Amino acid sequence: MDNNLRVVVAAAGSGRRMGSKVKKQYLLLDHKPILSYCIEVLENSPLVEKIIIVAHPQEVEYCKKEIAEKYGYQKVDQVVAGGPERQDSVYEGLKVLGSDTVWAAVQDGARPFLTAELLKNLFEAAVIYGAAIPGIMAGDTLKKIDQEGMVVQTLARSTIAAVQTPQVFDYHKLMSAYERALQDNFHATDDAALYEKYAGPVKVINGDPANIKITHPQDLLWAEAVINARKNHRV
Repeated sequence: MDNNLRVVVAAAGSGRRMGSKVKKQYLLLDHKPILSYCIEVLENSPLVEKIIIVAHPQEVEYCKKEIAEKYGYQKVDQVVAGGPERQDSVYEGLKVLGSDTVWAAVQDGARPFLTAELLKNLFEAAVIYGAAIPGIMAGDTLKKIDQEGMVVQTLARSTIAAVQTPQVFDYHKLMSAYERALQDNFHATDDAALYEKYAGPVKVINGDPANIKITHPQDLLWAEAVINARKNHRV
């Protein structure tokens, strides 16, 4: 198995919903920036060859100093400036991975609970299917509603998954999908949507319920509880 896996970590978001002056990816979780958690897992993975962090244009130097250099991450090759939207930012990161890249993963910098096991499972699935993403099957009943908030349809929850990152792809197919989306002015909320539209099918494997994205203040409280539980009970 070719372990040429290179990772783009998306950390250029504004974090407006967090309601904090500090961007969510730099908020401290047990005395460490949230962003450092996923990078540490990637750094220690034998699968990962190179990491590109995409930061807000005004925070590139800060990210280099306070994340890459401070924690001594050897696999962080560059910190590059992102664009106005997540899709633009990821594209900037993908472009500098290098044309000799075989497999590319995209990881949200605000997901601190990435595990080596999930990364390995995703990579193995991507090698078989060309693209793989983690998903959590819906537990609640889901309703499709109209603009007035009226129910249009009850969806079959057995066919609905909430997807996470990292998402792993054939690099050249993903790049082609990004380039076609740019030509078509097509925007999506995750990388798999671009791959689905322009490159091919995407395999969904079991995600991790703990692999949350820190978006709202209550998410940070939940993350702190997880950290404390793991410290106290080693779960």
